[in-house]
Amino acid sequence: MARIDKIEVVIADVPTIRQHVLAMATMTTQAIVLVFVRRDDGIVGVGEATTIGGLAYGEESPEGVKLAIETYFAPLLLGTNADRPAAAMALLDRLIVGNRFAKCAVETALFDALGQRTELPLSELLGGRRCDALPVAWTLASGETARDIEEGEAMLAARRHNMFKIKIGKRGVAEDCAHVAAIARAFEGRASVRVDVNQHWTRTQAVDGIARLQEAGVALIEQPIGGQDVAGMRALCERFDCAIMADEALTGPASAWRFATAGAADVFSIKIAQSGGLAAAAKVCAIAEAAHVALYGGTMLEGGIGTAASAHLFAAGPPMEWGTELFGPLLLAEELLEEPLHYRDFMLQLPAGPGLGVRIDRARLGRFARN
Repeated sequence: MARIDKIEVVIADVPTIRQHVLAMATMTTQAIVLVFVRRDDGIVGVGEATTIGGLAYGEESPEGVKLAIETYFAPLLLGTNADRPAAAMALLDRLIVGNRFAKCAVETALFDALGQRTELPLSELLGGRRCDALPVAWTLASGETARDIEEGEAMLAARRHNMFKIKIGKRGVAEDCAHVAAIARAFEGRASVRVDVNQHWTRTQAVDGIARLQEAGVALIEQPIGGQDVAGMRALCERFDCAIMADEALTGPASAWRFATAGAADVFSIKIAQSGGLAAAAKVCAIAEAAHVALYGGTMLEGGIGTAASAHLFAAGPPMEWGTELFGPLLLAEELLEEPLHYRDFMLQLPAGPGLGVRIDRARLGRFARN
């Protein structure tokens, strides 16, 4: 039996290829949080706990994740059975409240190491993959209409993405919707256009904005109002024909059950970190499937490790009817993997090697790691 021998957490500040404008923050760098779990048989697994905009998006920050794992997680896990991720997570869930992103990174690292030991890809440990590639959307978030259209055209020409999600919510409703409508017209018949409001509309603004967006041909509206407003989300689902997606509202199986039973979302955005880990995200998928809620593979703009982990889960679970958004590594100006993930023909190709099937280049990581 192998035991957990060491846990290391590294924060790396990696520049983005352009500014990424969200309703709550404008990003020019991404703080990639990597967790390395070493077993006493020498195998090292890695997981990721990346979030967005410090504390602007949620209650966990890169610095908080590192502190929690080093101070509270590690003393509990060192010396325990490294071959049993479920037992490790049960221990953490019993003794540590919340900290979903940190827990996800540790669980992913344990599964990665177990996959290396058994010589099986992570997707096989999760039940076996249904597919070897996943459709991937690209987020247009420069904040400039002409630049977003130009960027989208380049993605289509390269056959990299034919689904575009537009980040809005920072400007007025009419201005944001005019921006989206212009992009939707530019890609009509050639690409699917969706929007993400990141909870920044009131109910009244949402009624106005969704009516405008639906008229413009937008197919999917992500989290237009606050994630805790279940009644408001249900009202929007009942009022409009375009699909309404829950994202920030979903923090694990309990919240998924609440939204599914209330009919408060047409689509669930599945994020492994936001759900609290791979096993918890799989439960969210199962709840959605049972309730006939469609699925979309979401992202926290992770680098290659979190993206690979998400891809393995999405490929092993129910079909992602609305595709995925696993473009995080492509937003980074520098690659941290020894071999990058492969994107072609509008799809992300799943890694085939054991565990995650990807490995961190420690020399490159060292260039961006915080002291």
